[in-house]
Amino acid sequence: MFSEELEKISWDETTKAIYSKTDGDVRRALSKERCNVDDFMALISPAATPYIETMARLSQKYTLERFGKTISMFVPLYITNSCTNSCVYCGFHISNPMKRTILTEEEMVNEYKAIKKLAPFENLLIVTGENPAKAGVPYIARALDLAKPYFSNLKIEVMPLSTEEYKELTNHGLNGVICFQETYNKANYNIYHPRGMKSKFEWRVNAFDRMGQAGVHSIGMGVLVGLEEWRTDITMMAYHLRYLQKHYWKTKYSVNFPRMRPSENGGFQPNVIMNDRELAQVTFAMRIFDHDVDISYSTRESAEFRDHMATLGVTTMSAESKTEPGGYYSYPQTLEQFHVSDERTAKQVWHDLQTLGREPVWKDWDASFDHK
Repeated sequence: MFSEELEKISWDETTKAIYSKTDGDVRRALSKERCNVDDFMALISPAATPYIETMARLSQKYTLERFGKTISMFVPLYITNSCTNSCVYCGFHISNPMKRTILTEEEMVNEYKAIKKLAPFENLLIVTGENPAKAGVPYIARALDLAKPYFSNLKIEVMPLSTEEYKELTNHGLNGVICFQETYNKANYNIYHPRGMKSKFEWRVNAFDRMGQAGVHSIGMGVLVGLEEWRTDITMMAYHLRYLQKHYWKTKYSVNFPRMRPSENGGFQPNVIMNDRELAQVTFAMRIFDHDVDISYSTRESAEFRDHMATLGVTTMSAESKTEPGGYYSYPQTLEQFHVSDERTAKQVWHDLQTLGREPVWKDWDASFDHK
């Protein structure tokens, strides 16, 4: 399990190593065809700042070689905001006095139909809070069953599950799982996750092993930028990615770098800020580090920035996202988990990407590939 590997990696020593990288370390990393984690640390270090343009060109080169000019499009659907966790940064945390919604089967179907009217979406991400008693695996399985007639590719972003539960959901059409570790800093993890199942660090970080053991086709990873030193956190994710690729080599991987935005509880402020140039740097560094990994940007980012990065390294995007349960049809304008920044319609995103010479791809998976 990765938790055992992580025990061997010092957070403080990794931070020190990143900030001690030199100009020579950066140039050495840029000269390599294949980079290791130490090279990745050089590329995200302050020493790499003068090389952003060089990194952008390399990132664009590798992206075009592997993905062409395609951008895979997906849409998230929150089916419940009911949650038993106390994450201090999240609008859905249990202590936040808000109306809790768990979509009924009829409401789910209404949401699916409403999404299909926005654009020809085939990639759906089903998102929940963490409330196994009221919206557990049977509820998620039913959501997948109801979604299959409308979408070709189904992913979930839910509470970490057991290997057997992930396997069970693949029998209901599940193709991929996205899970954000939030932070790999074990020493400070419970500051942000004081209660609930999410407070169990090992259970969460080892969820990715359980996904791999269950044979999940696609695994998405991410840290929440704003909690801890982002360079160190993303380096830990790079270690994790390499570990997973070694142990579950049949699986496809994606990464995301969501920057914290104000949550509805209004209390928590980010501890660190990553500016646009730094987000670009880490995106380019990740592409140079791994030519094959999907790099995803959500509507947390601005339209202008997303369009720019779509030509340089990003390969997957959401569009016209609603971050409240039932936001497309049943309960529009209700309480969101976080605010979106890119408020364009899916069709406008489609048009703008085509104007940039990109090819939005709405369907890149088919149920016939599931062998079920």
